[in-house]
Amino acid sequence: MPLKKGKVYLVGAGPGDPGLFTLKGVECMAGADVVVYDHLINNLILDHAPAAAEKTYVGKRGGSYHVGQDEISQLLVRLARGGKTVVRLKGGDPYILGRGSEEAAALGAAGIAFEVVPGISSAVAVPAYAGIPVTQRGLSSSLTIVTGHEDPTKHGSHIRWDMLAKMSGTLVILMGMQNLHLITALLLKYGMKPVTPVAVIRDGTLPTQFTITGTLKNIAQKAAKAGLTAPAVVVIGRVVEMRRDLRWFEMFPLFGKRVLVTRAGIQAGGLERLLIQHGAQPVRFSSIQICPIRAKHKLDRSISHLHEYDWLAFTSANGVQAFFHRMSEMQTDSRALAGLRIGAIGPMTARALNAYGITADYIPAVHTGKGFLRDLTEADINGKRFLLPRADIADDELTQGLRKLGARVDDIAVYHTISPRRNLARLKDLLLPGNLDVIMFTSSSTVTNLLVGLSDKEIKQIEAKIACIGPKTAATAKKSGLKVDILAKEQTMAGLIEALEKHFRKEA
Repeated sequence: MPLKKGKVYLVGAGPGDPGLFTLKGVECMAGADVVVYDHLINNLILDHAPAAAEKTYVGKRGGSYHVGQDEISQLLVRLARGGKTVVRLKGGDPYILGRGSEEAAALGAAGIAFEVVPGISSAVAVPAYAGIPVTQRGLSSSLTIVTGHEDPTKHGSHIRWDMLAKMSGTLVILMGMQNLHLITALLLKYGMKPVTPVAVIRDGTLPTQFTITGTLKNIAQKAAKAGLTAPAVVVIGRVVEMRRDLRWFEMFPLFGKRVLVTRAGIQAGGLERLLIQHGAQPVRFSSIQICPIRAKHKLDRSISHLHEYDWLAFTSANGVQAFFHRMSEMQTDSRALAGLRIGAIGPMTARALNAYGITADYIPAVHTGKGFLRDLTEADINGKRFLLPRADIADDELTQGLRKLGARVDDIAVYHTISPRRNLARLKDLLLPGNLDVIMFTSSSTVTNLLVGLSDKEIKQIEAKIACIGPKTAATAKKSGLKVDILAKEQTMAGLIEALEKHFRKEA
């Protein structure tokens, strides 16, 4: 049997914001056997790879190499020769000061098939997030990108600083923080005006983004005083002046807010992406873990007798996924749902159903158990048989409410919600004053599990704002000794984000 031929995809990961990763990059990651990645690659981008994919770190920071460039090239060749599909994930764009061409050349010389997937370069994205267009009619019609990594004063430098000093367009310097004082001194020496506007942007496109502005004469001193370090992008030119009117990212209500995400690890990614889109900085500390139910006989019997039910009602996306996963294991598909009315307690649950080709017949206006019951009071469900696939720790409010309306209900556990192993010392450190702005709770179990091991005194000393997705979660938080500051009007992730924004707008 012939060996599988391997292939390498040189993929640009973009400047940091995982939302700027390209669709082609996502497609490549989905098919990867191995991901070889650099420093500063966002973990949410790595999440696009299959769980079984091997992940190999080969990054460097501040000139300190974890793995040498020749070793990286040899690694890519070796993996591809072994029949692996390899994604070589590089920050920004692979070919813009990223040494991707060296890796491509090594692959070509070895006869390895490869593709290059361009990425959004920090040279243009970072200034844009700081409110600086790199070109602007009347101010700058050209853009020059150079590396500031090499000592600009060394003999034989390939960069003509004397010519750059005389150009009228925008100059963007990548990897230049270490030599900023030398670069600015050299540009001044060769005639660039001391009043030329300059911006230094650290952690561009991320919630930790920080920008200082000045002039060519004073920017190095201001950057040193502010303690700015790499990674940072330096922008030199009149376009920097436009930042006063074009700032947008830093104006988000949640910009820079550190938000503790307590959802299960497999679910946290979506919420983290949503937070990042609104300028917040998510901090993951999962307080629950979703596990398959062990005793499946009740669930299996219900699936085998779906034709006996009138309604199939889901209260969470987890319930949808667990139920359909078990259906698949039993070699049963959606045809078994013929004739059933499908209920979903909210839009996220409905979207989870859509992924299986199912459209919910009924979604209550208020996405809670009470809302589900209230909208059913006018429906004729007396004598109707309901199947509720839910968590093993779900309360009986919905079940009892349906029974009071005359329905017959089978409340079946389809997944366990447990407390995962956790680093209590890390949690206590996170909860110290000043480390977090918000603690976000998306269920009662995230509250109780997070607080296990904390003393009453430690709970009372929590200064971060407490945000809850719904009244039940809020009630649990209050009962546990927490002051609830933010409560979502709509019990969805988007509703919770909206409530956070509204709260911080009032505080501004």
